[in-house]
Amino acid sequence: MEETLLIQTTERYIKGELSAQERIAFEDLRNNNPEIDQLIVEQIYFLQTLNKLSDQKRLIHHTNETVTKLTSEEFITYKQPKISADIISIWNKYRKTVAVAASIAIVVSVTCASIISIFSSGKQNSIKPLVEKLKEQDVKYKKLEKQIGKLNEAANSNAQIDKPRIESKFRATGFMIDVANNYLVTNAHVIAEAKNHLIVENNKGEQFAAQAVYVNVEKDLAILKITDADFVKLAPTPFSIKKSNSDLGESVFILGYPKQEIVYGEGYISAKNGFQMDTIFCQLSTIANEGNSGSPVLNKNGELVGVVSSMETNVDGVVYAIKSSNIFNAINEMKQTKENENIKITSNPTLKKSDRINQIKKVQDYVFMIKGD
Repeated sequence: MEETLLIQTTERYIKGELSAQERIAFEDLRNNNPEIDQLIVEQIYFLQTLNKLSDQKRLIHHTNETVTKLTSEEFITYKQPKISADIISIWNKYRKTVAVAASIAIVVSVTCASIISIFSSGKQNSIKPLVEKLKEQDVKYKKLEKQIGKLNEAANSNAQIDKPRIESKFRATGFMIDVANNYLVTNAHVIAEAKNHLIVENNKGEQFAAQAVYVNVEKDLAILKITDADFVKLAPTPFSIKKSNSDLGESVFILGYPKQEIVYGEGYISAKNGFQMDTIFCQLSTIANEGNSGSPVLNKNGELVGVVSSMETNVDGVVYAIKSSNIFNAINEMKQTKENENIKITSNPTLKKSDRINQIKKVQDYVFMIKGD
């Protein structure tokens, strides 16, 4: 489908303007073409954000016009009131009621509009008591508005996930492959160590509950899904997954958690197959430690070419990685066995034209520490 037509159809889909037949055809297109579905998801997110911004601007514009009108006719005045310590204390105590301020703003706006309408019709005498009352409310509102601003700043700067942290018995690595549904890839042997809890931790130290939805012990591959309601969805992944095998000598780099911070390593493909010619794996010339299990292996074009595995430990100084084509096999197996699991993979990486430092900056938000007990 042409991109312009796709955008127009997506807008009609959001507005509910598609006929029943068009809607069925549109949803079939999404289900059968992951690349187009990803574009549609991004377009829907963009349009929703745009609509919210438009609504906010309209409200601000309407309020400003109303206040300007009343100020010019000397119905209200604005002064910088002193902030009462009592008000700050009250708002700190009842922070959950901050949302009421939005309603106050709308009420003030509507009331002001009504006053202007009455005044313009010549009924000045009947509105004098209302104007006096509005002046009192205006002063209170300005105090409230200022306090809300401070509370919001404090909340944004000090916000923490208020839940107990899991002290894990092991640490490994995983990486996001589908931001729409919060799917990650790691090793099967990593999942086997989690007897009670399985969590993922981002590079900010935030922990989220997860569960395994696919495990293949033979290929040492597992797919996790973040199930935590506190997790905020990420932007589309900046890397794609390579379907074909990598070339001998191809330059690669890895990002993982062999310690309590993300660690970078680089090397190249030193053999196309793994230990004893195992075709599931390829061999890397790089350094990896125990926590690197599940680390993504990427090439300079921003393509994922493998997943670090510590299964093959027979040779010192040799690192093996599961070939990326096995991820596609895992996804196909999931589609056949799990009706509700649908993974969408980015096909257009944005890392290709970036230098290595910027590639690392873009990828690290999608690499997670895997923990459990």
